[in-house]
Amino acid sequence: MRIGLIRHGLTDWNAAGRIQGQTDIPLNAEGREQAERLGKRLLTEKYQWDYIITSGLSRAQETGEIISKLLNVPMLEPDVRLKERAFGQIEGLTSEERIARWGATWETLDLGQEHILDIQARALAFLEDLWSAYPDKNVLIVSHGAFLANLLSAIFKDRYTERIGNLSLTILEKTQCDWSPLLYNCTEHLIMNSAKQSE
Repeated sequence: MRIGLIRHGLTDWNAAGRIQGQTDIPLNAEGREQAERLGKRLLTEKYQWDYIITSGLSRAQETGEIISKLLNVPMLEPDVRLKERAFGQIEGLTSEERIARWGATWETLDLGQEHILDIQARALAFLEDLWSAYPDKNVLIVSHGAFLANLLSAIFKDRYTERIGNLSLTILEKTQCDWSPLLYNCTEHLIMNSAKQSE
């Protein structure tokens, strides 16, 4: 089994530096364009995909739909376990606003954030169920930055700590028991297109 982990495209809250969490913020025009760029890239690569599954939040759902149409790959029912980490009271706030309300150590406070162990548990449970249902298939998974970072941390510990970029692609392969990374947090499809536009 091979899985492609995709972070949804850009939203207005991403652009403004606001934490979204499970607040349902839609893609903006740039986010839709990013999804098209990744879809076009996937059309040219050697990896073939059988299904797409998303978190169900509209920014992930629309990203998946754009890629699905370009690749002609069917979408499975959304899985709520792929939703972004719940951030409680800090959802919708910028870094400056968080510091103004609770100080520079706000991350140490209990402000209703979902615990890391809980998000990792639901991420690993999703992967186990996916493996059980589709062991011989390749699936694109469209989710969210903190979710994907915590999923990778649960699998690989401290091996990968880079921030997960919008419309980045990470590819993992499972043979028997272990997941092996084939590609990590790659956004070359966004960089290449930007470079062409600036020429």
